[in-house]
Amino acid sequence: MTATTATTTSTSLTPRHVWTRARGLLIALVILVGGAIALAAMHSAAQHGSLDPRSADQYGSRAVAELLKAQGVSTRVVTTLDEATASAGPDTTLLITVPDLLTGGQQRQLRAATAGSGGRTVLIAPGEPSLGTLAPGVRAESPVPVKPRDPGCADDAATRAGRADTGGIRYASSGERTDGCYRAGGLPTLLTVQAPGPGDTVLLGAPDILLNHRLDEEGNASLALHLLGTRAHVVWYLPSLGDTSATDGGQRSFFDLIPAGWRWGTLQLALAAVLAALWRARRLGPLVTEHLPVAVRASETTEGRARLYRKANARDRAADTLRSATRARLAPLLGVSASAAHSPEVLVPAVFARLPAAGRDPLSLLFGPTPANDIALVRLADDLDALEREVRTS
Repeated sequence: MTATTATTTSTSLTPRHVWTRARGLLIALVILVGGAIALAAMHSAAQHGSLDPRSADQYGSRAVAELLKAQGVSTRVVTTLDEATASAGPDTTLLITVPDLLTGGQQRQLRAATAGSGGRTVLIAPGEPSLGTLAPGVRAESPVPVKPRDPGCADDAATRAGRADTGGIRYASSGERTDGCYRAGGLPTLLTVQAPGPGDTVLLGAPDILLNHRLDEEGNASLALHLLGTRAHVVWYLPSLGDTSATDGGQRSFFDLIPAGWRWGTLQLALAAVLAALWRARRLGPLVTEHLPVAVRASETTEGRARLYRKANARDRAADTLRSATRARLAPLLGVSASAAHSPEVLVPAVFARLPAAGRDPLSLLFGPTPANDIALVRLADDLDALEREVRTS
């Protein structure tokens, strides 16, 4: 009865070695995932109820709604495009919280409903995706930080409010029926575009004056009331994902549906992965001779290399190896130096001098072209062996 024992070589990886190598990367990955989840949770919690007149947290707008109510202005929240367009009228202020997230079809329907309604439309931080449709002739410029600014214009609402926390996106217009206030770098952050009729459109570069925690600072409350309280009703449009009008005929691609924050997060994770790979990378040091754990016969090594050559269809490499080995063995037999063993100008004449009546062409055998197929390669090996035997016995 014999017992077989497993042998471990110096190149074998034990579970301890695998854990030692991988634990750093695993710990870093866990920290990254945990941090991403924590940041996402914090971001989600901070943005809950943003610009929602029903929300009393710091980023909500319930305080503005209460002030409007005290002035006799009603506030109604809508979440669908149909409700928003149906409410447009001369006695209504339609506030659109995120105009850039509306599809092209939604923007066109809103423009058609509000253009001749005689009411006021307030756009919160509109950018290039929505300005071309909702405010033709106006273009968005680079944003600036939100801070207290003076009106710098003759608009009645701005002059009564005085300094206010404004900033964000700046606007430039080529039209004549516009009035810009709270300028930064020469461009307004609050722009009023007059319609051909009694209505108008107000572009607000940043929503800060409507937020609960900023309403009691500077003239924010006064400015908010003057912007939203010119009509008897305020319709607060909070676009929702459940609105069927957002399908827009399938014109939006998959990447359009991915929030910009996720793209930035993906880039951060990719950068972290690259840094982790560089951290864990191993530099190649000098070659170290290592004794094999077992002795391998030369014939097995030759057969193994031959199988690799055949699998790779490397007849050229196999033929070069056979010819190079034969030339190296023939050189000392013919009195040729090792440095000249692979020179056809030296080796071939030496073969002819030893075998003047040889039936083979030494030049073709020792320095010829690559065999066309495996049969020709085998024939080359036999001819090289025969040539070496003839030189040895001559």
